[in-house]
Order: sequence, then structure tokens, then C-alpha cells
Amino acid sequence: MTETQITSDTLKAWGHLPGKAFGQALEMAQAAEAAGDNLNAIRERIEPLKPAPVTPLQKAGEVPFHFNIEASDDPDEVKNLGQVHETMMAVMRTPTVVSAAVMPDACPAGPVGTIPVGGVVAARNAIHPGMHSADICCSVMMTDMGDADPKAVLDAAEQVTHFGPGGRANGRRYTLSQKLMDAFRENPFLNNPKILRMAVEHLGTQGDGNHFLFVGRSRATGRTAMITHHGSRGPGAVLYKLGMQVADRFRRELSPDTLKQNAWIPADTQEGRDYWAALQLIRKWTKANHNALHQATVEASKARPGERFWNEHNFVFRRNDLYFHGKGATPAWGDYAQDATGLTLIPLNMSEPVLVVRGRDADHGLGFSPHGAGRNFSRSEHKRRMGDVTAQQALEAETAGLDIRFPAGGVDASELPSSYKDAASVVAQIEKFGLADIEDYIDPYGCMMAGDIPPFWMERKKKRRR
Repeated sequence: MTETQITSDTLKAWGHLPGKAFGQALEMAQAAEAAGDNLNAIRERIEPLKPAPVTPLQKAGEVPFHFNIEASDDPDEVKNLGQVHETMMAVMRTPTVVSAAVMPDACPAGPVGTIPVGGVVAARNAIHPGMHSADICCSVMMTDMGDADPKAVLDAAEQVTHFGPGGRANGRRYTLSQKLMDAFRENPFLNNPKILRMAVEHLGTQGDGNHFLFVGRSRATGRTAMITHHGSRGPGAVLYKLGMQVADRFRRELSPDTLKQNAWIPADTQEGRDYWAALQLIRKWTKANHNALHQATVEASKARPGERFWNEHNFVFRRNDLYFHGKGATPAWGDYAQDATGLTLIPLNMSEPVLVVRGRDADHGLGFSPHGAGRNFSRSEHKRRMGDVTAQQALEAETAGLDIRFPAGGVDASELPSSYKDAASVVAQIEKFGLADIEDYIDPYGCMMAGDIPPFWMERKKKRRR
């Protein structure tokens, strides 16, 4: 028997790399050689089994980004600014990224190289799940409640909403559109038993953390307004996990040096098209979730509503041939979606007005504006700095005259105004950098948030120890 000329070294010389397809390519090549094929024909035959070229990281500083934020002399702001700059420098090395911007409310949101809150990243032919975050389509909706009494609106809202972990009990659920549920089932990412169950159970819920229901009065009209803030809840969280798994598979094949949190799904693949479609359906679900709570509050309070509009700030937007990833950043161009009105909302903190703005579509903001006030330090650091002051004492001092409710737990000190950046400074920077024009202020009457409740993962850990 003639000794084979084709070995693993031969394949390596032809550009094949050790991996899943390497053994198959070697077996095919040696079988073809035994059958008498010449080397050129064999090389051509196994060429499709060659892995795609690995895409290297971009050089540090090669792709510039826009910094629409400044720090005062406050040490916390200076430190925050430095951390944001450091993490963005790492983000910009991701091979797909062509541009980025940072908003005035920016703050770090994970290990270095993770897109910060208040960050916008433009990528070519790529959807990065880690850049829209697990709280997909986190968003705000406002309804003009007419001349309704603000307290009556807040009382009615407390009856119909659901804060805290989990979903609604059977018998207390809102009805999900069958058309939307059918669309979920037709999508490979969303046709998941857990997502389908949560899509029903979580409709009409707001979760915890910084999600809120706010009631106030418009300075422009004197009318009452209600604003809700939440994302896609359980369905979106599971979609995010599935998207990250697919993105990481592509990362290992295409760019193993890319940070895991910046992995991407190529938009022109079947997986990319399916994930993009799933995002649009999750957006519809999230809007339905807001609408359910607003309409139920209108009916319970017997209000005579006026206009209603909304906008998302954790999402991916397609504009021309680029995918814009906003994490805690709001699209500021008028037709970013079919239901866009040109107006968007910027909440600051529970004791400050919610801003109604019209974006300027500034190039240096990549067409975005801020989504809120952001933080200069973590929740745990804020609690540590409170010293001997109790959460109740801090609440009374910081929100005097306001109706603040925590229906699912105690006072959450990490959501008090002092835990956020200075609202006036953020507003001043919105104006200084020309990101949006303020058209109205919704002055606070009161708001609801979940309250100080243990995170779901802590409860799971306790159960495992039992």
C-alpha cells in the first residue's frame, strides 16, 4: 500500500486550522488521494471546509468616538468619566464597530470593555446582544391623563400594576394578542417554552430596580401625565441569553480575541435575520405591556386621556446600512420607528421633572440623546455613604411633599435622588452639546417603584442551600 502524501501538516500548509472540520477535511483528502485524484483537485474539493479567516481586533485608538459628557471638579464625576473613557477605548477595538458616542448620563456597567450606560455604538453588518443589554427595549411611555387628580391616578395605577419579581397570578393576567403570540411561535428565537409562558405571565408587570410609574403635571398645559418605565421583562431576558449564546458561537469562529460581552451575530446570516425579527417582536410586546398598564389606569381613574407616546432606550436601530446599539440612550431622529412622534422622554430622578424633548439628530451624538440622569457610583456605594441615616429618613429629606410608594418592598435607598447624578448638570450638558430641545417638563406629584427587595438570584441561592 502506498504511503499517503497528505498529512495534517499538508492541510495546515493549505490554510486549514485544527477544529471541528479539520478531521473531516483530512479524511476526505486522504480518501480522494487513494482514489487517484491529483493534489490540486483534492485541495479544491476540501476548500469549503477551511474555516473563515479570523478577524483581528482594531488597533487601540484607530476608531474615534464622540464624548458628549464633561465632569466638574467633583472627584466622583472625574472618576466616572475616566472609567467611561477606559471602557469605551476597549469597546472601539471590536472589529465591527465604525463609530460611537457617549451621552451626558454615561456610567460604567460592567468589566472594562462593556458598553457603558449612556453609550451608543454603530456597527456594520452586526447585531451585538451585549450592547442592548439583558433589559431589551427598556423604555418609557407617557399618557396625558387630562384634568384627572394626580392622587387618583396614582391610586388607580397602584391597583392595576405589578412591581417586583415574577409575573401575575392566574386570574389576574392581562390578555396577550393571539396574533403576537403566533408571531412568537414562528420565530426560532422566541418559540421557546419559557419565553412563551413568560409572555403571558409578565404582561402588565414592571419588575424592580429603577423601573417606575410616575405621575405629575405638565408645565405647558397644566394637565396630569402618567409615565411608566420598564423593559421586556422575562421574555426579553431569555431572548438576550439565547442571543448571547449564538453571538458567542460566531465570536469563537470569526474573532476569538473579541471580548465575550461584545460578541456579535452577523446581520446577513439566517441567525441574524431571525434575531432582528425577534427584537422587533419583543418591542411590540413591550409596547403592549406599557399600553396595558396605561389603559387600565385610564379606566380605573375615569380619566379623559389625550395623547400617548413612548420611546425605547435599550435597543438596536437600523439606519441606512448600520446597526446603532443604544444602551441607556434614546434615538433622537424623528422617524427612527413607524410609531415615532419626534418627542421622547428623559426622566431624571423621582424628585425632578421628566423632560419631554425633541431630539436634534446631532452627528456627534450619532443621532441620540440621553435617557436619564445616570450614576457616578454604584448602588452599594451609595448605601455605604449614607452612614447612620436610615432609608426612611433619607426619603423624607429628599422627597418632601411628594407621594412616593414602594408597593413590593421597603424604601429602596439606592433609587433616591442622591444616588443619581446632579439633574441640573445633566440638563445643562444636553443643552451644551446640542443633543435635544426641551419642549415640556412634567413636574412630579409622586411615583412608585418596587422597593428594597432581594434580587431574584439571591433567593435562588438561598433555596439551593436548604
